[in-house]
Amino acid sequence: MQTHRFVLAGTGSGVGKTTFTIGLMKAFQNKGYNVQGFKCGPDYIDPTYHTAVTGRSSRNIDSWMFSQEAVRDIVARASKDADVSIIEGVMGFYDGKSPLSDEGSAADISVITESPVILIVNCASMARSVAAVVKGFQMLSDKPNIVGVIANQVGSVGHYEIAKAAIEQECGIPVIGYLKREEGIAIPSRHLGLVPAIERGELDSFFDKLGALMADTIDLEQLLALTTAPVLEETAQLFEEQPAQNICIAVAKDAAFNFYYEENLALLRAKGATLQFFSPLANEPVPVEADGLYIGGGFPEEFADVLAQNEVAKASIREAIAKELPTLAECGGFMYLTEAITTSQGERYDMVGVITGEVAMQTKLAALGYREIFGTAENFLIGAEETAKGHEFHYSKYTGEHQSPAYETVGRFGKKKEGYQANNLVAGYTHFHFVSNPKLVDNWLLACKKVKNND
Repeated sequence: MQTHRFVLAGTGSGVGKTTFTIGLMKAFQNKGYNVQGFKCGPDYIDPTYHTAVTGRSSRNIDSWMFSQEAVRDIVARASKDADVSIIEGVMGFYDGKSPLSDEGSAADISVITESPVILIVNCASMARSVAAVVKGFQMLSDKPNIVGVIANQVGSVGHYEIAKAAIEQECGIPVIGYLKREEGIAIPSRHLGLVPAIERGELDSFFDKLGALMADTIDLEQLLALTTAPVLEETAQLFEEQPAQNICIAVAKDAAFNFYYEENLALLRAKGATLQFFSPLANEPVPVEADGLYIGGGFPEEFADVLAQNEVAKASIREAIAKELPTLAECGGFMYLTEAITTSQGERYDMVGVITGEVAMQTKLAALGYREIFGTAENFLIGAEETAKGHEFHYSKYTGEHQSPAYETVGRFGKKKEGYQANNLVAGYTHFHFVSNPKLVDNWLLACKKVKNND
């Protein structure tokens, strides 16, 4: 069986991958197709746009954080009733975990998922030379299947025709469309990248404009013809439903806290947990039925003034942690649990205060990259001799007293003790991906049962 699936890759960051991805999603939707989005790598923000356009939850897929079989399973499961699946690449096509291999790259994902590749090239200030760029991407590896090119940032239709002629003659693949240097289609950004769609309000007019542009200058029928791919089958059974465990995990979810890998939530549900969402930003308390608490990342610093005033939410979180509900707080959630957040404007706001110390926003990046995570004996989530994988990306810096670290992480600059652990609270800057080690979910639910049953 065949379907339509492709990786939309770029020659580098900033070449227009997200703009083209959401524009093509909208253009195909306008033609009546069901469209499923995926994002290569650990980025949380691009998938919010995919989801807002398609109405279907976009998925992160990463060949470093989890196995090839898991990558295929996630794509197979999410694409079951989709007509077109679009996998947005990350950075440049071959950029991933290491400069010496394709691991973790969009190129690797294209091979694992047997997906054809459409390469986006910035043609500004180039004519025939753009063919050399495309040729280099073809020649670096013979494993990916680059089937077509989209030209971005062309100055005119004439400029596009010149670039198209050069690429098609020298590279032997079609150029299926272009975008001119347009004003008004740039997606707003801030220190962590693209603004989450959840904060943007009404986006329909923006999506409509992008969809119309794509339909006008990209041959959508040719794109579909080039991107047939085999239907993938689920084999790992990662998300096979298990009996209900009568355990409720309260999940903080709103514009301040919305960085959750969809598969993390899916694994919790598959293993028998019930999820109950609540909003600290709306001053909602932790649900009374909660047996565990999950506070993900996001932008608490952008809403620090409101979060500081929301005493009902803060008091309920303090109470839940005092009752030793097994709690995981990642990045923004960790920041929220400290004593205070100081914004980049120098304004200090009181937070929940269960972790001694506070965080301050910086103008430069504090940490970025993949993390291998090593547990400790005291950690309910990831114990001694257990490992997982995740990602760290933040502009804030924590300062506080020396406390019991939650785990050790290994990144590009070596090993470090990280986070905060006390009783049943695990907090830190690292975002866990549970697919890297599904036993973490078992550990969490077991800890919840012990507290619930007073074991």
